[in-house]
Amino acid sequence: MENSSIHFSRPHDKLFMEPSKNGFVGGNGELPKEAGVDSTLVTNGSVDYKGRIADKRKTGGWKASPFVIVNEVAERLAFFAIAVNMVQYLVFEMHQSLPDAATHVTDWIGAAYVLTLLGAFLADAYLGRFLTIIIFSCIYEVGLVLLTLSASIDSLRPPFCIKRPCPPASDSQIAFLYAALYLIALGTGGIKPCVSSFGADQYDDADKKEAQKKYTFFNWFFFAINMGALLGITLLVYVQVKKGWSWGFAVPTVTMFCSIVTLVAGSSKYRYQKPMGSAFTRFVQVIVASVRNHFKGVKFEPAVRLYEVPTENSDIFGAPKLLHTEQYRFLDKAAVKTDAESNANNRWRLCTVTQVEELKCFIRVQPVWASTIALSISFAQLSTFFLSQANIMHRKLGPHFEIPAGSVPVFAACNALILVPIYEKVIVPFLRSKTGHRRGLTSLQRMGVGLFISIFALLSAARVEKKRRTDSNPSSLSVFWLFPQFFLMGSAEVFTYVGQLEFFYDEATDGTRSISSAFFLSEIGIGSWLSTALVKIIEAATGGVDKGWLRNNLNESRLDYFYWILTAINGLNFLVYLVVAWNYKGRDGAKTSVRDVSPVENAVELRNGKDDNGESRSITY
Repeated sequence: MENSSIHFSRPHDKLFMEPSKNGFVGGNGELPKEAGVDSTLVTNGSVDYKGRIADKRKTGGWKASPFVIVNEVAERLAFFAIAVNMVQYLVFEMHQSLPDAATHVTDWIGAAYVLTLLGAFLADAYLGRFLTIIIFSCIYEVGLVLLTLSASIDSLRPPFCIKRPCPPASDSQIAFLYAALYLIALGTGGIKPCVSSFGADQYDDADKKEAQKKYTFFNWFFFAINMGALLGITLLVYVQVKKGWSWGFAVPTVTMFCSIVTLVAGSSKYRYQKPMGSAFTRFVQVIVASVRNHFKGVKFEPAVRLYEVPTENSDIFGAPKLLHTEQYRFLDKAAVKTDAESNANNRWRLCTVTQVEELKCFIRVQPVWASTIALSISFAQLSTFFLSQANIMHRKLGPHFEIPAGSVPVFAACNALILVPIYEKVIVPFLRSKTGHRRGLTSLQRMGVGLFISIFALLSAARVEKKRRTDSNPSSLSVFWLFPQFFLMGSAEVFTYVGQLEFFYDEATDGTRSISSAFFLSEIGIGSWLSTALVKIIEAATGGVDKGWLRNNLNESRLDYFYWILTAINGLNFLVYLVVAWNYKGRDGAKTSVRDVSPVENAVELRNGKDDNGESRSITY
């Protein structure tokens, strides 16, 4: 490919890497001919750190994945070390009430996951996934430094107090702490939607061996998340108990810094996808164009032609063309050329079939996304009320060791660490022999199993809390009574979370991978906020923190009633999910109006079937 053919049609194309003279794309985003399936060069548009088309022998795969996984372990270690300790920090150090502290923590967790939408937007539109991870990891590091200072400097906390009521923290002290926490939330929001997709970018779907390894990566990526969580809720919580809050926050600060260095060290091994532009902008363009054409009186007829660019690839930078589908036909009006003299380059007036299908793919997953939010409400209890129960139960193992309350979630993390390898090495091959599916279970089936298990997790929590509260000496009840609810919630997470990773990655288009990952992660944030709302509603409806179900003193509360409500919500949610999953038709299952061929073949077919105006002759109603 000649150097003269390489140009950047959008400002963001120049960020991070520019192709060398042997660059992989021209102005139309086409791949070079030598990048075939049998070649050692990738076919998915990835480049190496020098901007050349990536070579499978030198980049990607398990040569690159360990660096990504190490970064995820460190980030999760820091996040969970803070999350499981923060309720206690707010209660004992900042002198907040238990219900208020619990809601503030769930609000913070919610913000961290909802901010993934911002991180995904910046990654897709301007920065690329790798640069986004690096920048937001640095923001994360600044937040950790400020949090460590908050725990280390006496003037940033109210005076030590043993007997309540204690003097509350000042506005400036609260502001400093929340600035630290929300910088960490912002850092998480930038890292989370990109890291799993960046890891998946290291595998070429056109290579069968690499495609299979990609799903193995998803399982081990989840393993890494739980390894980070395990270290955060055991080692770091132990450090906090023995050495104090300053050490408890300083260690993850140093760990996160080391992870940034490690991630940068792997730069020469990675495969990079260039930014493809803002998916949100393209979505709005389709909506505006379809509404505009609707009011102009556009109607469907058998001879209606839908517009597509005449090049082999789509005009979404680096993305192949998509097959047309029959769903959401109203949006197809955006691709109807109503004026022969109209400017085909104005996407606010005329969109391509691929751009329309991109929005359809995004809309198609919304019911699945909505029908799994209830599980996130239950997950929120792992770092709030589950830990509050553990804090007032018997946690001694022998005469000299007491399990820190913040380490009790190890029951859930250990389960995940054990179950992922067993599932990958034993269960998947067995299920594959029975179902014929390459992953044993489909992503939707795997999510369904997780949702079903969550019902029993909350059922167990309700029964155990009733036993604890009605015991003659509640504080003597062993913390191991909480094992079933943590174990079952960890099992639900293993099945649901990995299933969601696979599902949202598979159903996303090349231009929406980061935003799709962010969308599914935002579900965790929204679930946390819904948990906060539910706590506030129950407080208001049952008499507040003094007389209601949820009080400062759990022995006087009716937390078991709260758990019964969550059990009912999860049960109803599971039934809704069954209906949604049964009726779901994805990108591969949807009926298409053209021959079912590969994207490249279809692109060639469409290119050869265009008239001079670029209108599609092969797609009709």
